[in-house]
Amino acid sequence: MEYKNDIDMEKIIEATINIFSLSAIRYFILAGIPFAMFYLLMPSKLGKFKIQQKLATKKDFAREVWHSMQSTLIFSIIAVGLAFTPLRQYTRIYDHINDFPIWYIGVAIVLSLIIHDTYFYWMHRLLHHKKLFKFTHLVHHKSTNPSPWTSYSFHILEAITEGLVLVPIVILLPMHPLTILLFTVTGFIINVYGHLGYEIMPKSFRYTWAFEVLNTSVHHNLHHSKFKGNYGLYFRIWDRVLGTEHPDYVKEYDRLQDQRFGHTSQKEEDKKAQAA
Repeated sequence: MEYKNDIDMEKIIEATINIFSLSAIRYFILAGIPFAMFYLLMPSKLGKFKIQQKLATKKDFAREVWHSMQSTLIFSIIAVGLAFTPLRQYTRIYDHINDFPIWYIGVAIVLSLIIHDTYFYWMHRLLHHKKLFKFTHLVHHKSTNPSPWTSYSFHILEAITEGLVLVPIVILLPMHPLTILLFTVTGFIINVYGHLGYEIMPKSFRYTWAFEVLNTSVHHNLHHSKFKGNYGLYFRIWDRVLGTEHPDYVKEYDRLQDQRFGHTSQKEEDKKAQAA
C-alpha cells in the first residue's frame, strides 16, 4: 500500500475515535467482569483467594479508571499513527490475512508477547529510577493493593512509553490488524490477571515447569506492595536471570496456596522440591 505525504486528518480523527471507543469498551468488559465477580458479587466466598486482605477504596477505583482512560487514548493515538499515517510504510503491517499462513497468527502473538515482556522489563526498571519514579510510575504505584482497574492506570508519560512497544513489534514482525488486536487483547487479559488482587491458579500449577517461567497474580501483587523486584510482565525469566525477583515470591505464593487449599502434604512438598 502506498501513502501520500499529505495526511487525511478527518480519517485519522475518525479512526482514533473508533479505536478509542472499542478499546474503552474492551477495558470495561475485560476488567469489569472479574471486578464484579471478585469485588462485588462473591468477595466473601473468594476470600481465601485474596492476596492482600486490606481493601482498596472507591476513590482508588475512580482514580484508576480515570488514568486508564487517558492511557487508552494514548494507546489509540499510537495505533492510529502506525496504521493510518505514512508511518505505516516503515512497518510490516499487512492487509490480506492470506499473505501468511493462518497458523502464523498464533506464532506472531507469542513472539509479540516475548518482545513486549523484554521491552516492559527494561522500561519498568528504568521507571523505578529515583529520578523518574515520582514523575511517572508513582501514579501506577498509588495502587499498592491493585485491582483489575489498575491494569492501565498510568501517568501520561508512562502510557506513551508503554504504548510505544507496538513500534518494534510491527517493525520486526509481519502483523495483520487482526493479529495486533489479538495481541493487545491477550496482553490485557494477562495484565488484568496480574492486577486482580486474587490468586486463581490451580493447585497443580505449582508443580509444573510453567510455574518456573510464567508470572502469577501473586508475583505482580508483590511488586505493588513492596515497590521493588518482580519487574517482568508475562514471564519470570528476566527477573530470575538478573536477580531482580523478590526473594519472598515463592514463599508468598505457597502461603496463598496453603490459604486456599490447606497445608501441603509431604508428597506435595517433594513435588515442589523436584520442580524447583
